[in-house]
Amino acid sequence: MGKETGFLEVDRQDRSYADPAERLKHYREFIIPHSEEALQKQASRCMNCGIPYCHNGCPVNNIIPDWNHLVYEGDWQNALEVLHSTNNFPEFTGRICPAPCEASCTLNISDAPVTIKSIECSIIDRGWKEGWVKPQVPSEKTGKSVAVVGSGPAGMACAQQLARAGHSVTVFEKSDRVGGLMRYGIPDFKMEKTLINRRAVQMEAEGVTFRTSTEVGVDVSMKSLKENFDAVVLAGGAEHPRGLEIPGAEMPGVRLAMEFLTQQNKRNAGDDETRAAPRGTLTATGKHVIVIGGGDTGSDCVGTSNRQGAASVTQIEIMPQPPEKENKLLTWPDWPMKLRTSTSHEEGVERDWAVLTREVIGEGGRVTGLKCVRADWSEGQLKEVPGSEFTLKADLILLAMGFLGPRKQGMLEQAGVELTQRGAVAANESDYRTSDEQIYACGDMRRGQSLVVWAIREGRQCAASVDAALMGATQLPR
Repeated sequence: MGKETGFLEVDRQDRSYADPAERLKHYREFIIPHSEEALQKQASRCMNCGIPYCHNGCPVNNIIPDWNHLVYEGDWQNALEVLHSTNNFPEFTGRICPAPCEASCTLNISDAPVTIKSIECSIIDRGWKEGWVKPQVPSEKTGKSVAVVGSGPAGMACAQQLARAGHSVTVFEKSDRVGGLMRYGIPDFKMEKTLINRRAVQMEAEGVTFRTSTEVGVDVSMKSLKENFDAVVLAGGAEHPRGLEIPGAEMPGVRLAMEFLTQQNKRNAGDDETRAAPRGTLTATGKHVIVIGGGDTGSDCVGTSNRQGAASVTQIEIMPQPPEKENKLLTWPDWPMKLRTSTSHEEGVERDWAVLTREVIGEGGRVTGLKCVRADWSEGQLKEVPGSEFTLKADLILLAMGFLGPRKQGMLEQAGVELTQRGAVAANESDYRTSDEQIYACGDMRRGQSLVVWAIREGRQCAASVDAALMGATQLPR
């Protein structure tokens, strides 16, 4: 362990942030990292538990106590090697993962877990700065080829692992840049896209070919992929959004969160945003914005709306307000349901819970408000509270209510693979094979809407299964 008494001597102190008034002026990241000395002190708090619950809390099973100890000792290069042994892209997870590892930390019993996420991010950022992150080019090629459909975290992790095993890997991406929803759904102020760009450069040096602006099922058929590649991996995500099925929801002022976020990210990149705007471009400037959905995507809409200069931002959620503090005896070391306030919330928003939408109202086709009613969950099922109707002023309503699974048109129709009852591609976690033995599936396309860290885990495990099927055995870690 780091320091036997570290957790007794050093208080938890996480990264800080730039002042909201300052960070609202731009779309850049605004985290203020710790000094090296402060990070070593925070790493010294790791207790190196006999049963490290953080391992199971982390979907990629990061070897957290080991690299905490190495950071405490100042051995950053070996800390990076340990970190990379389980996680291809810790700079992604160190920024946008909600850190279930910290919820599982033994010190979280007293609400003071080790700052695992901050330490992880600092290790990889130091690695890039020092030039320790280099392409891992295979010593020889296998002669086998794999097509990976989708360049989100699952597709990128799977492609990188397979390329390092010596296979010829081609990644097909329908958008004009790689990264999937990390590129277009995560605002730049949470993760700048240069991080994706440099990983793509590394992967190309390792032998991965990226074919952007190429939609499988439209620009290239599944039949041709099966004919030209030894294996096909479906990692296209869960992009079918949940819509709002109430009167007036068809008005132009009711838009999907992904339309809104994608357009702003394209603006930041200097790209043509109209390609992601089938219903026209939109901004929140000067508008009263309502965000429907209380999750991370809704929070991202809040932060983006405030940066665009919205007149007001209100976020509503159909579920009741969660408790501010969880009952540790009931939840630890599992991920708790509790009230979470993001940096975007701190920048300005009205939040309301147990709200059921009834009707979008407007004049001349323009949205002017949203009729709502209070929801009662006291008996475990949704009921309207009589006489609780109210109307919110609105010019723009953003739908951030999650996703229903992968899109079925095009690729999945042509693939003809079996789907689960929830509409995801049916494949188990042992080999990630679909009902077609040549086709595999991983990430959100297989498991449904989930976290970036789960996508990386599934991409790595899927790569090991593909490698074993093609070669008879595999050296790739799961």
